Amino acid sequence: MTVRGIIFDVDGTVVRGAEPLPGAIRGVTAVADRGLQRLFVSNNPTKPPTAYETRLESAGISVDATEVLTAGTVTKQYLIEYHSNDTIAVVGETGLLELLAADGLSVTDIQTYDSETKSPPDVLIASIDRSFDYNTLCLCLDILADESVTFLGTDPDVVIPAAEGDVPGSGAVIDAISNVTGREPVAVLGKPSQIARKMAIDRLGLPSDDILVVGDRLDTDIALGNGAGMQTVLVETGVTDISDVENSPINPDHIIPSLGELDSVLELLK
Repeated sequence: MTVRGIIFDVDGTVVRGAEPLPGAIRGVTAVADRGLQRLFVSNNPTKPPTAYETRLESAGISVDATEVLTAGTVTKQYLIEYHSNDTIAVVGETGLLELLAADGLSVTDIQTYDSETKSPPDVLIASIDRSFDYNTLCLCLDILADESVTFLGTDPDVVIPAAEGDVPGSGAVIDAISNVTGREPVAVLGKPSQIARKMAIDRLGLPSDDILVVGDRLDTDIALGNGAGMQTVLVETGVTDISDVENSPINPDHIIPSLGELDSVLELLK
């Protein structure tokens, strides 16, 4: 294959918190020096692409918002396509609510739901929520008892890397709701979903076999690439270590300690 475009994961691959990870600037620079297209794809549903532009700039990596795709963006597009006229209750944070409402979707915070005065929403979407509690679970149990309500998730990340260490992500919230209600989401929309894969490929405008995916997670980043015949690179700066690879059915094509070694992979694939 000839690599013409790169899909970078962000957290655990390029940065942790506001700080660049070892080798990150070198790896991103190598891509720029080779004139390759790039797209930063994050499963964080709470921040818009402009926030990533600012965040990566502060870490020493120049990025335009048009080079960023997030789980929030993917979720918004899915809802516009399939639920544009539906009422949507959100288990999530303010950033996600604002992102969805900005395009005219009928979204409300689940905390405003009152079963005695309101009909169930058409859609319940679950995401990372740092204020998630027992009361929220009770609300979800009540809403999802109605089989007509569509249950969705923004992304499957159970644990995410943060500045203070690994913390629970959207997947943990989705799993808690699923376990209590006995219902599985109809779709989980971030990486490695088909809609996220298609949006990333369309954004780059390249055949999938000309794209290299670089990330720190087997079940999202590497699975995203493997599902479309892309070459994949696992970095060891995030949540995955070698023992995880040995015990997983999801296998990367290449493993490197950090983005600092990405140029050696690009040299092999040129």
